Amino acid sequence: MKKISIVIGSLLFCTTLYAKDNVEKIGDILSIAIPLSAYGTTLYLDDTEGQMEFYKSYGATMVSTLALKYTIREKRPDTDTKDSFPSGHTSSAFSGATFIHKHYGLKYAIVPYLGAIYTGYSRVDSNRHYTRDVVAGALIGVASSWYFTSPYKNLEIQPVVGADYKGVEVAYRW
Repeated sequence: MKKISIVIGSLLFCTTLYAKDNVEKIGDILSIAIPLSAYGTTLYLDDTEGQMEFYKSYGATMVSTLALKYTIREKRPDTDTKDSFPSGHTSSAFSGATFIHKHYGLKYAIVPYLGAIYTGYSRVDSNRHYTRDVVAGALIGVASSWYFTSPYKNLEIQPVVGADYKGVEVAYRW
Protein backbone atom coordinates (compact mmCIF):
# COMPACT_ATOMS: atom_id res chain seq x y z
CA MET A 1 0.00 0.00 0.00
CA LYS A 2 2.89 2.37 0.68
CA LYS A 3 4.18 1.88 -2.87
CA ILE A 4 0.81 2.84 -4.32
CA SER A 5 0.67 5.96 -2.12
CA ILE A 6 4.16 6.98 -3.23
CA VAL A 7 3.28 6.52 -6.91
CA ILE A 8 0.04 8.49 -6.55
CA GLY A 9 1.81 11.25 -4.62
CA SER A 10 4.54 11.41 -7.26
CA LEU A 11 1.99 11.66 -10.09
CA LEU A 12 0.10 14.44 -8.36
CA PHE A 13 3.32 16.31 -7.53
CA CYS A 14 4.70 16.01 -11.07
CA THR A 15 1.50 17.30 -12.66
CA THR A 16 1.76 20.53 -10.69
CA LEU A 17 5.44 21.28 -11.35
CA TYR A 18 4.78 23.53 -14.33
CA ALA A 19 1.50 25.02 -13.18
CA LYS A 20 1.55 28.82 -13.10
CA ASP A 21 -1.16 29.35 -10.50
CA ASN A 22 -3.49 27.53 -8.12
CA VAL A 23 -6.32 27.26 -10.67
CA GLU A 24 -4.04 25.35 -13.01
CA LYS A 25 -2.60 23.23 -10.16
CA ILE A 26 -6.04 22.17 -8.98
CA GLY A 27 -7.08 21.33 -12.55
CA ASP A 28 -3.90 19.27 -12.99
CA ILE A 29 -4.58 17.33 -9.79
CA LEU A 30 -8.24 16.71 -10.65
CA SER A 31 -7.32 15.36 -14.09
CA ILE A 32 -5.57 12.49 -12.31
CA ALA A 33 -7.57 12.27 -9.08
CA ILE A 34 -10.96 11.76 -10.75
CA PRO A 35 -10.06 8.72 -12.89
CA LEU A 36 -7.89 7.42 -10.04
CA SER A 37 -10.88 7.54 -7.68
CA ALA A 38 -13.00 5.73 -10.28
CA TYR A 39 -10.42 2.98 -10.59
CA GLY A 40 -9.81 2.91 -6.84
CA THR A 41 -13.53 2.30 -6.28
CA THR A 42 -13.40 -0.79 -8.49
CA LEU A 43 -10.45 -2.06 -6.45
CA TYR A 44 -12.14 -1.32 -3.12
CA LEU A 45 -15.34 -3.12 -4.17
CA ASP A 46 -13.35 -5.99 -5.71
CA ASP A 47 -15.27 -5.25 -8.91
CA THR A 48 -13.19 -7.08 -11.53
CA GLU A 49 -15.75 -6.45 -14.27
CA GLY A 50 -15.61 -2.73 -13.47
CA GLN A 51 -11.81 -2.81 -13.57
CA MET A 52 -11.85 -4.30 -17.08
CA GLU A 53 -14.42 -1.74 -18.20
CA PHE A 54 -12.32 1.05 -16.71
CA TYR A 55 -9.23 -0.18 -18.59
CA LYS A 56 -11.19 -0.17 -21.86
CA SER A 57 -12.91 3.17 -21.35
CA TYR A 58 -9.91 5.06 -20.01
CA GLY A 59 -7.58 3.42 -22.53
CA ALA A 60 -9.89 4.35 -25.42
CA THR A 61 -10.10 7.90 -24.08
CA MET A 62 -6.35 8.38 -23.89
CA VAL A 63 -5.56 6.63 -27.20
CA SER A 64 -8.19 8.74 -29.00
CA THR A 65 -6.99 11.93 -27.34
CA LEU A 66 -3.32 11.32 -28.15
CA ALA A 67 -4.07 10.19 -31.71
CA LEU A 68 -5.99 13.41 -32.37
CA LYS A 69 -3.39 15.57 -30.60
CA TYR A 70 -0.55 14.33 -32.76
CA THR A 71 -2.57 14.10 -35.98
CA ILE A 72 -4.28 17.51 -35.94
CA ARG A 73 -1.24 19.38 -34.55
CA GLU A 74 -3.03 22.54 -33.42
CA LYS A 75 -0.89 25.22 -31.78
CA ARG A 76 -1.49 25.94 -28.09
CA PRO A 77 -2.60 29.47 -27.19
CA ASP A 78 0.41 30.07 -24.91
CA THR A 79 3.26 28.48 -26.91
CA ASP A 80 4.29 27.25 -30.31
CA THR A 81 3.87 23.57 -29.37
CA LYS A 82 1.36 21.82 -31.57
CA ASP A 83 -0.56 19.53 -29.24
CA SER A 84 -3.52 21.64 -28.19
CA PHE A 85 -6.48 19.73 -29.66
CA PRO A 86 -8.09 18.02 -27.74
CA SER A 87 -7.44 18.63 -24.05
CA GLY A 88 -5.99 15.50 -22.45
CA HIS A 89 -6.58 16.79 -18.92
CA THR A 90 -10.27 17.32 -19.69
CA SER A 91 -10.73 14.00 -21.48
CA SER A 92 -9.11 12.20 -18.54
CA ALA A 93 -11.31 13.92 -15.94
CA PHE A 94 -14.54 13.40 -17.90
CA SER A 95 -13.66 9.78 -18.60
CA GLY A 96 -13.37 9.10 -14.86
CA ALA A 97 -16.52 11.05 -13.97
CA THR A 98 -18.58 9.34 -16.68
CA PHE A 99 -17.29 5.93 -15.64
CA ILE A 100 -18.53 6.61 -12.10
CA HIS A 101 -21.86 7.88 -13.47
CA LYS A 102 -22.52 4.94 -15.77
CA HIS A 103 -21.18 2.20 -13.49
CA TYR A 104 -22.29 3.37 -10.02
CA GLY A 105 -24.97 6.00 -10.65
CA LEU A 106 -25.36 9.74 -11.16
CA LYS A 107 -25.54 10.61 -7.46
CA TYR A 108 -21.95 9.37 -7.04
CA ALA A 109 -20.79 11.28 -10.11
CA ILE A 110 -22.01 14.79 -9.33
CA VAL A 111 -18.85 15.86 -7.49
CA PRO A 112 -16.54 14.20 -10.08
CA TYR A 113 -18.46 15.95 -12.88
CA LEU A 114 -18.02 19.30 -11.10
CA GLY A 115 -14.30 18.51 -10.80
CA ALA A 116 -14.13 17.62 -14.50
CA ILE A 117 -15.85 20.89 -15.44
CA TYR A 118 -13.37 22.75 -13.25
CA THR A 119 -10.50 20.91 -14.96
CA GLY A 120 -11.75 22.12 -18.34
CA TYR A 121 -12.16 25.64 -17.02
CA SER A 122 -8.62 25.59 -15.61
CA ARG A 123 -7.16 24.63 -19.00
CA VAL A 124 -8.77 27.64 -20.70
CA ASP A 125 -8.11 29.98 -17.76
CA SER A 126 -4.40 29.08 -17.72
CA ASN A 127 -4.23 29.74 -21.47
CA ARG A 128 -3.17 26.15 -22.19
CA HIS A 129 -6.19 25.33 -24.41
CA TYR A 130 -8.93 26.90 -26.46
CA THR A 131 -12.55 26.26 -25.47
CA ARG A 132 -13.00 23.91 -28.46
CA ASP A 133 -10.08 21.78 -27.19
CA VAL A 134 -11.78 21.39 -23.81
CA VAL A 135 -15.19 20.60 -25.31
CA ALA A 136 -13.65 17.97 -27.61
CA GLY A 137 -11.74 16.44 -24.69
CA ALA A 138 -14.92 16.26 -22.62
CA LEU A 139 -16.84 14.62 -25.48
CA ILE A 140 -14.12 12.01 -25.99
CA GLY A 141 -14.03 11.15 -22.26
CA VAL A 142 -17.82 10.93 -21.99
CA ALA A 143 -18.25 8.91 -25.20
CA SER A 144 -15.54 6.37 -24.37
CA SER A 145 -16.78 5.71 -20.86
CA TRP A 146 -20.42 5.65 -21.91
CA TYR A 147 -19.65 3.08 -24.62
CA PHE A 148 -17.46 0.70 -22.58
CA THR A 149 -19.15 0.88 -19.17
CA SER A 150 -22.17 -1.02 -17.89
CA PRO A 151 -24.07 -0.48 -14.63
CA TYR A 152 -22.70 -2.16 -11.52
CA LYS A 153 -24.68 -5.38 -11.16
CA ASN A 154 -24.73 -5.56 -7.38
CA LEU A 155 -26.29 -2.13 -6.92
CA GLU A 156 -29.66 -1.09 -8.30
CA ILE A 157 -31.15 2.36 -7.86
CA GLN A 158 -34.53 3.07 -9.39
CA PRO A 159 -37.43 5.48 -8.90
CA VAL A 160 -40.61 4.13 -7.32
CA VAL A 161 -43.93 5.87 -7.86
CA GLY A 162 -47.21 4.78 -6.30
CA ALA A 163 -50.61 6.36 -5.72
CA ASP A 164 -49.60 7.53 -2.24
CA TYR A 165 -45.82 7.78 -2.49
CA LYS A 166 -42.83 8.70 -4.58
CA GLY A 167 -39.32 7.61 -3.77
CA VAL A 168 -36.17 5.79 -4.69
CA GLU A 169 -35.50 2.11 -4.20
CA VAL A 170 -31.92 1.05 -3.51
CA ALA A 171 -31.03 -2.64 -3.61
CA TYR A 172 -27.60 -4.16 -3.03
CA ARG A 173 -26.84 -7.84 -3.58
CA TRP A 174 -24.16 -9.34 -1.34
